[in-house]
Formats: sequence, C-alpha cells, structure tokens
Amino acid sequence: MIKAIFGYSLVFFSLFFIGLFFHENVIEKQGVILPFSLKKVYLFHLGFSLLICVNFKLFSTVDKVFEQLGFIYLGTLLLKIVLFCAIFYKSIFTEENLTQISRLSFFIPAIIFLLTETIFVAKVLNKKNIQKKGL
Repeated sequence: MIKAIFGYSLVFFSLFFIGLFFHENVIEKQGVILPFSLKKVYLFHLGFSLLICVNFKLFSTVDKVFEQLGFIYLGTLLLKIVLFCAIFYKSIFTEENLTQISRLSFFIPAIIFLLTETIFVAKVLNKKNIQKKGL
C-alpha cells in the first residue's frame, strides 16, 4: 500500500511540475496575463486528486466501504467542483471579460488531474473486484 501511495504522489507531483512549467511557458510566450494564480489552480488539483486517490486506496481495504466506493467517488467529484468554484469564485464568476485562454487555463489542469485520478481509482476498483472474484 505504501508503494501505491508513493506512486500516486510521484505521478501527481510530476504532473504538477511538468504541467505548470509548460502551461506557464505557453501563457508567457503569448503575452497573456491571467487574472488568477495558475500555480494555485494546479496546487488545488494536485492536493485534491492526491487526497482522493490515497483515500480510495485506504478505503478499498475495508469490505463494507468498498461496495460504495463508486458512489463515493461521484460525491467527491461534486465536492471537488464545489470547492474549486468556492475557492476561485472571484476569478471565475466576477471577471467580466475572462478571455478564452483564461478559461482554458482553468480547464486544462482540471482535465489532466481528473483523467489521472480516474485511471488510479478505476485500477483500485478493478483490482479489488478481481481479487474478490478469486481470479
């Protein structure tokens, strides 16, 4: 289990550093000034995605909770969206002229981390299902 948690951490921190580096370079080359901190957006997704994956790995060992993990994941996605909107409320909803690049700068990290966390959660669920069936 520690190996898996270390793997999650390594992947998510790598995504954070590489994604932020390339994203900031593209934004800088285009001369765009974002009305929010791109680093904070990446940090939010890093922290929340890592938290979800570690908790799912831990909860997958509890048989009573395992049956409900799919529903719990849907709830955590809703919570992630609500918290993101609450934390970045000013940048998302009060900016009148949010450019297309600014909107994409919110969307790109969300998709990168969401896809990665979904792959990890699916692996945890599938692995446990295979073990449960005895294959």
